[in-house]
Order: sequence, then C-alpha cells, then structure tokens
Amino acid sequence: MKRFEPAYRKLGILELCRRADHAVAMLADCRTCPRACGVDRLEGRWSVCKTGRHAVVASHGPHHGEEDCLRGSRGSGTIFFAHCNLRCVFCQNYDISQGVKAGPVAPGATGDEIAAMMLDLQQQGCHNINFVTPEHVVPQVLEAVVVAVERGLTLPIVYNTSAYDSLESIELLDGIVDIYMPDFKLWSRKASKTYLMADDYPETARAAVRAMHEQVGPLVVDEAGLAQRGMLIRHLVMPGLLDETRAILRWIVDELGQDTYLNLMGQYHPAGKVGAERFPEIGRMLRPAELDRARDAAHRLGLRRLDERGP
Repeated sequence: MKRFEPAYRKLGILELCRRADHAVAMLADCRTCPRACGVDRLEGRWSVCKTGRHAVVASHGPHHGEEDCLRGSRGSGTIFFAHCNLRCVFCQNYDISQGVKAGPVAPGATGDEIAAMMLDLQQQGCHNINFVTPEHVVPQVLEAVVVAVERGLTLPIVYNTSAYDSLESIELLDGIVDIYMPDFKLWSRKASKTYLMADDYPETARAAVRAMHEQVGPLVVDEAGLAQRGMLIRHLVMPGLLDETRAILRWIVDELGQDTYLNLMGQYHPAGKVGAERFPEIGRMLRPAELDRARDAAHRLGLRRLDERGP
C-alpha cells in the first residue's frame, strides 16, 4: 500500500518555525480571522473569539462520527477548540463554541500541551489529526505543529473549519494542512447576518474555500479509502433555506468542479438560541422532502462524490 507523506514533512523545521513566528506576531494586533479585531492577544486580551494568548481546548480524542474517509477503523484524532469567531444562532456545538466562559476560568493550552495531545492521538492509532474550529487559533495551531513534528508526528493534518477564515491565515497553512474540510454554511448576506452574525460570511467563505482548493485540489484517498490530501466540503441543509443550498451547490460545481467531495448533511436540529420564540422559522427539524430536494439538486448539477448523510 502506498504511504502518503504529510505535507509538513516536506517543508522542513526551519520553515515551520518561520510560519509559526509570523502567525504569533499577528496576535499583537489580531488579524488571525476575518474579524480583524486588532486587540493584543499576546497580552491576554480578546474580543469576539474570547481567546487570548493560548487556545482553549474543549476536548480531544479519537472521533468515530466523522466521514468514513477520515474515521477509518481507528477514528479521526480530533482536537476541539472552544469558542468561535462566528455567532451561529443554531450552533450544534453551542456549549463549547459560545457557552464556555472566557478569561481565567479557561486559561488555555500551550503549544507544548497541544502537541502532546497530537502525539497522544497518534499513539492511539488515529488516522489523522483533526483540528476542529481552528479559525481563531491558527497561530497556536502552528506553534503546536512545530513541537509535534520535532517529536515525531507523521499523521495527515485536517483543518476542520466554518470557512470564516482570513486569507493570510490560509496562506500560512499552505504546505502544512493536508486536508481542508470547510463547512460552507450560507450563501446570502441577509441570511448570514441573521443566523451567523456575520454579513460578510458569503464572500469570505468563497474566497477561503477557493484558496484552500488551490492549495490541495480534490480529495485523494489511499487504497484503504482513507483521506490523504485534498478538500472535503460539508454543507448542513437547513429548514426553509433550500435556495441557500442550491446557490452553494452551483458555486461548488462552477468554481471547484464536479469531482468535489461534498458531505450534504441532513442532521439539522434546533439548537443554540433557536426555539419557538426565537428564530421560529428554523425552529424545527429538517423535513425528509427538503433533504431529498437538496440531494436532487446536487445530482442534477453532476456532483459525483456525494456523502449523503441523513438525520
């Protein structure tokens, strides 16, 4: 069986250190994500992401609920970062993205500590290292990668993101990330402002996804069906928002091609701030007919690599 060499093994430790140093310097006048808040996170200050100098890790461990090509038989080695640079009202992980207190209660993990988590996941036999919600902690991720590589990391790196990423951060990740997994959420500025609290999300996500694809191309799997390099896009189909889904699908085909690996997800459920009184229009489960129409749209557009997950 052919063994793929992770991208970061080809860069060399000096280049990895240069990238990490550059990224950490960005924290002094933070522009790590599209919010570009400008606070000095090196001094422990924070803004939208509620994260200061060190990343807050909510949990880490083998995850067997990811796509088959990531989880394999031994799981994807996930590191879930707390907090987020979006404010999705329907967030399915609200407890760790928006519900975690900032400041002294959650002081964060150092680069050495995150590297130790990565190596622990490798020791457990995970197929990859899967950074979940890393958009606001790219500098901290790069610091940890340097340490982990020096200590023997050899697994592919997955960047599991909302797609609300800055192009500067994505450029720093070029040649380090093997598999980009953006979750392309919404298409229109109106819906993004209402449900994500970021009206610039659509154009930001399009630019970020395009840049990711230019770096790694379509998803490549090995003989065992495990992802080694490339892009895997997720899209959560939401109740009453099929026009958003159709527009995203059309863009994927036009910009990235029909061979794009797409997980069209149907497991939406009311969560976060959504309920009968707040955002009632999305305060229900997705109807089977809505998911069927989304799948039909993907098939009509000729998308050939669909992971069609239901509830």
